[in-house]
Amino acid sequence: MVVDDHPMWREGVARDLTEAGYQVVATTGEGRQAVRVAPATRPDVVVLDLQLPDISGVEVLRGLLAELPRVRVLMLSASGEQQDVLDAVKAGATGYLLKSAGPAEFLEAVRRTAAGDAIFTPGLAGLVLGEYRRLAVTPAPAGDDLPRLTERETEVLRLVAKGMSYKQIAARLGLSHRTVQNHVQNTLGKLQLHNRVELTRYAIERGLDD
Repeated sequence: MVVDDHPMWREGVARDLTEAGYQVVATTGEGRQAVRVAPATRPDVVVLDLQLPDISGVEVLRGLLAELPRVRVLMLSASGEQQDVLDAVKAGATGYLLKSAGPAEFLEAVRRTAAGDAIFTPGLAGLVLGEYRRLAVTPAPAGDDLPRLTERETEVLRLVAKGMSYKQIAARLGLSHRTVQNHVQNTLGKLQLHNRVELTRYAIERGLDD
């Protein structure tokens, strides 16, 4: 689903997605309408503008996740302001991409968002990784309560926190794509988390992105 109040931009994004083989189940220029139609259209990924005429993109994001907890949301914005990015991430955005991104970068971001990767425009990733630890909603538990991860699991977790894809991690560590997936799934299970976004937040809160 594409949510943006500029018709030309909205139609252009929808066209690019369709031509790339995606099924666009809905388009709208209003936040409240997006929240209303999402349960019926059940999108896997929502491309969401931060600035909408009726309610903010962050409010829309919260409404979408309340209706569809497993939906993945790629926030698109002309703003790279720190607070805008952090507000979106804290509200549950899977990624945040500036509208200055080119078509190829945008489509790659959609693909990786659909796969569950945390995606950020280059430059914003460092901001999120550097600041989220201080602003994270969930406080870190006491050290004694931390699950025990293997050295390899910790190494993979550090690279996840840096925003690297499974393929990139596999190449960096000389592992197969499947082995990296297995390490991530094992870590998710030990930490009682559900997806890569939560795993990234966990790592950032504990300073593993340094």
